[in-house]
Amino acid sequence: MARGAGGTVDRAMGALIGGALGDALGMPTQLLSPAQIKRAYGFVDRFVVPEEDHPVSKGLPAGTVTDDTEQTMLLGRLLLESGGCFDHRQWVAALVEWERDVKARGSYDLLGPSTKRAIDAINDGAAPEEAGRGGDTNGAAMRIAPVGIMMPPEPLDRLVAKVAETSRATHNTSVGIAAAAAVAAAVSSGVAGAGWHEASAKAVEAARLGASQGHWVAGADIAARIRWAGELVRGKAAADAIGLIVDLVGTSVASQESVPAAFAVVEVAGGDPWRAAVISANLGGDTDTIGAIAAGMAGACASLSSLPREHIAALKGIDLADMRSLATGLVGARSARAGGKDDAA
Repeated sequence: MARGAGGTVDRAMGALIGGALGDALGMPTQLLSPAQIKRAYGFVDRFVVPEEDHPVSKGLPAGTVTDDTEQTMLLGRLLLESGGCFDHRQWVAALVEWERDVKARGSYDLLGPSTKRAIDAINDGAAPEEAGRGGDTNGAAMRIAPVGIMMPPEPLDRLVAKVAETSRATHNTSVGIAAAAAVAAAVSSGVAGAGWHEASAKAVEAARLGASQGHWVAGADIAARIRWAGELVRGKAAADAIGLIVDLVGTSVASQESVPAAFAVVEVAGGDPWRAAVISANLGGDTDTIGAIAAGMAGACASLSSLPREHIAALKGIDLADMRSLATGLVGARSARAGGKDDAA
């Protein structure tokens, strides 16, 4: 069934704002253990102020987004500026400038380990294809939603190729690209009108394709881990599922932990974006990134109308008009790639 352009933009907005909600809810709990989260905040189901001694979030107001949302917006803008050919050096320059601005604002939440290593290598003269050959963490996956909005889910190999292209400078590895491809495919499917289960299945296909891209690195298969993580928590109560995700799936910055964890979260949440954000915030570890990925994917499938307005209004560090402009531009680029027709569900 054909979908109208307005609905497509709303699902694109669901992905972007859903990601921001998950990011901001997980901002005060990132890097903490589940026990530390419980002691400091109880059960996090609302925006809270970070503790005064938080290692990276101290001083931020409740509801503030972090690098996950800011880099997502940064990548989206560059995708529109680059047109058909992604400019790696412009992307690296944009990341460097973003980091400089973050430091000027006094934030402690800077570039992730893979991105930082790649930027240093490029600044030292390495080619983008080589700079990202060690990037196996979740940085590409956390900011990939704009590629999913811009690229239709079919043909899937074209979507995965675009993911690989945009990931090359920082995460040019089989694991990093497979993880980002899975997230992009889930978002793309949601924007096309798919429900969560269909989007998740498409993500597994994309992860399999993505695993053949980039430099091979040792690590568990992303596609297999996503399927397993979903089966592990299916039908479980949220409290039990949180324990399984923490103990067995893992919540570190490793792609093969945090990305399958995000898919497991959406499974437990029944596709509800805000519930996915809440579950993510209480996991411990890389809560802001897992929340951004999980709620962003769920938001694409459920659309903007499913997101809680009162929590959107409480977000800090984003401009909703700017976000809608970006979503509209990316959907326009998507329509052009689909031959000027709206995507079919």
